[in-house]
Amino acid sequence: MTHINAHAETSRLERGKRALAEIDGEAGHKVIAALADIAPDFADYVFEFPFGDIYSRPGLDLRSREIATIAALAAMGNAAPQLKVHIEAGLNVGLSREQITEILIQMAVYAGFPAALNGLFAAKEVFAARDLAA
Repeated sequence: MTHINAHAETSRLERGKRALAEIDGEAGHKVIAALADIAPDFADYVFEFPFGDIYSRPGLDLRSREIATIAALAAMGNAAPQLKVHIEAGLNVGLSREQITEILIQMAVYAGFPAALNGLFAAKEVFAARDLAA
């Protein structure tokens, strides 16, 4: 799928829930569930804005959006939990392990070696967890 059809849905919330399920799968639902006891309204914001509005736009396919997201989170250097969720998402939308590794190596040029190393170690954890689950 190249993008979530924004016009076929009745609300941002429903569109966002569908997009989150398709892109992040179980990892995304764990994040939402973790918000239930502290900020359930924030979970709705996560559904509506990033997934219901941004990810659902037609300008980029989901694979391209995840490339950008993985790169941005790795470059930030302080978002390891979110990076792991989006490495999972990248795999879910068709990126290979090799492509994700190359995205993270590329970050050495723009975000520095520490950010690239942290990203690679996050990917290593995600890949190992997938291998265990298989």
